[in-house]
Amino acid sequence: MAVPKERVVVQPAQIQGKTGPQHDTILTPNALVFLAGLHRRFNARRLSLLAARRERQARYDAGALPDFRIDTAGIRESAWTVAKIPAALQDRRVEITGPVERKMIINALNSGAKVFMADFEDSSAPTFANQLDGQINLRDAVNGTIEFTSPEGKSYRVQDNPAVLVVRPRGWHLPERHLLVDGEPMAGALVDFGLFAFHNARTLQARDRGPYFYLPKLEAMEEASLWDEVMSAAEDELDLPAGCMKATVLIETVPAVFQMHEILHALRQRAVGLNCGRWDYIFSYLKTLRGHRDRLLPERGQVLMTVPFLKAYSELLIQTCHRRGAFAMGGMAAQIPIKGDEAANDAAMTKVRADKLREVQAGHDGTWVAHPALVPVAQEIFDKYMPLPNQLGVMRADVSVTRNQLIAPCAGSISRAGFDNNVEVALRYTASWLDGQGCVPIHHLMEDAATAEIARAQLWQWLHHGSVEFTDHAPIDFALFDYALIAHAHRLRESTLPGAARADEAAALLSTLTHADQLGDFLTLPAYDQLI
Repeated sequence: MAVPKERVVVQPAQIQGKTGPQHDTILTPNALVFLAGLHRRFNARRLSLLAARRERQARYDAGALPDFRIDTAGIRESAWTVAKIPAALQDRRVEITGPVERKMIINALNSGAKVFMADFEDSSAPTFANQLDGQINLRDAVNGTIEFTSPEGKSYRVQDNPAVLVVRPRGWHLPERHLLVDGEPMAGALVDFGLFAFHNARTLQARDRGPYFYLPKLEAMEEASLWDEVMSAAEDELDLPAGCMKATVLIETVPAVFQMHEILHALRQRAVGLNCGRWDYIFSYLKTLRGHRDRLLPERGQVLMTVPFLKAYSELLIQTCHRRGAFAMGGMAAQIPIKGDEAANDAAMTKVRADKLREVQAGHDGTWVAHPALVPVAQEIFDKYMPLPNQLGVMRADVSVTRNQLIAPCAGSISRAGFDNNVEVALRYTASWLDGQGCVPIHHLMEDAATAEIARAQLWQWLHHGSVEFTDHAPIDFALFDYALIAHAHRLRESTLPGAARADEAAALLSTLTHADQLGDFLTLPAYDQLI
């Protein structure tokens, strides 16, 4: 008599947060088992890689500087290319990004952009409801059933030929405390990726649409290798063809810029490109080199992509990508239309055109915008100067970038207005984030977690390194910061702006982070503990 196989009972992820009945279709028993499998297989490795980040940062704090790895020189010097890029991603000249809110998804898909990056990360505040509602919205978008009716009765539906969907999960460092496996909180990255893949990967693969992902905040090739293994495991579990999941990696940390070849190599069967995540990259420069008094940066408005260290970064990315057969994506235009002020709007659009012209002439294969009105502005530039679907043939053999060029500080100054703007942006964004909104228009710029991180990191550096002055030679000190923070918190509290109800909590958090002896790695980590 045949002995029956022992049935293995797999304990699913446990739900700890409040959910609504609509979320039951996302947090299904099988989906929770799938998530638990990812956690048990990969979380220990994730934690080990995060520990390696802390060790690396400790060396930088002690005086070391980032550099190219000696042990991976063979990868950089040998000849290889990434796998063939799918037809749906051959033309990425304009990509629009935004949070996974229902109306925004529809508008982004209808925007005329080639690609829509649906963002669970920097432009989303990760309340449990936001993340789960986002999964419902994307599932409906994939299934062609997404609709929205505004309170005023206006209906929104996806039109023909929508943008290609690419999803950005949270970074490796962010937890999801509302889902536990064996008593441990899951990684936000595995939750976002896992739920989207479980519910949508088969449908997208059947349409030759991936699924496709943007991978944020990587610092090393080993972190890219972990993503490759996670995707391979998901493909196996969901009976998908090996390598059908494709990834574009955001190069938005200083350690990663020294490992671009290695990151592409680790993902070579599924990598389709790298992206210049400029705002997070500036923040990473501040954070990575936080202990180096000689590498302070001027106010944010002066740190443009034309300054030497950012120009070197973007050109090295183009050269690296095209040598490996991958796309080199440009960065975000954060401007939004200015209604009621034609002159100011024209000036803002002129900045956008100049930025996109720089990108296309440098050899980028596409660019990012944050607002549907900017799609035709960016597309006009790329259509004129990039008549082919991409610029993979632009090899940039003229580019020769050294370690010192990649970490050279740029000249500039700090004005009182620039200091005050950093306080305001950091406060207003943090308050909005705590109130559940992760994408906030402030002074005609679409601010997200990356730009808020720049603001609070610059404040910390200017205040902690001593003898930093304004353009009028007045010292920058904590008394000035405290006064500005109190004043902006009062204005926000008394306003009808997003985050007004959380102004005092945001101010207290920023005060703590800014007065701390060491610059905190991420604003969103301590803020997550206060997120409702």
